[in-house]
Amino acid sequence: MTTTESRPTGPPNHRASVGPARTAERAVVDLAARFGVPALRVSLAITFLWFGALKITNATPVADLVAGTVGWIPGVEAAWFVPFLGAVEVALGAVLLVGKGLRVVLPLLAAHLAGTFLTLVTQPAVAFQDGNVLMLTTEGEFVIKNLVLLSAVLVLYGLRGRR
Repeated sequence: MTTTESRPTGPPNHRASVGPARTAERAVVDLAARFGVPALRVSLAITFLWFGALKITNATPVADLVAGTVGWIPGVEAAWFVPFLGAVEVALGAVLLVGKGLRVVLPLLAAHLAGTFLTLVTQPAVAFQDGNVLMLTTEGEFVIKNLVLLSAVLVLYGLRGRR
């Protein structure tokens, strides 16, 4: 009669498989779990504060892009709209930085970021090289990167609802 050694069929015991690499990884994961969400919120805040301040001071390199995107709206003039948009961005960034009022600010940020994609529709010649939607210009890349910012806002909003 032979006996067979019983082997566990489930995942390995975490403590038994801890080595230096696993310990280091666990420390990094714990650090990311602790600081990741606040870092995401603060980095978004800094981005909006910075971009907004550039618009308020008329030092933004995207003034013409913004003006061209909203120029079709009656009564909207770049001379007042770009600084106004900057003031809105600074206000939203400040609230993000403080971390209060996110229930209101995060949907506003999502709407604002979604609005930036109007550039792709209202100014395709500016956003795409030779009309090819797969070939972005510098301005097109500037707009498309807002997908990442919009995703960050969605993550923060989703996590906010779980707290």
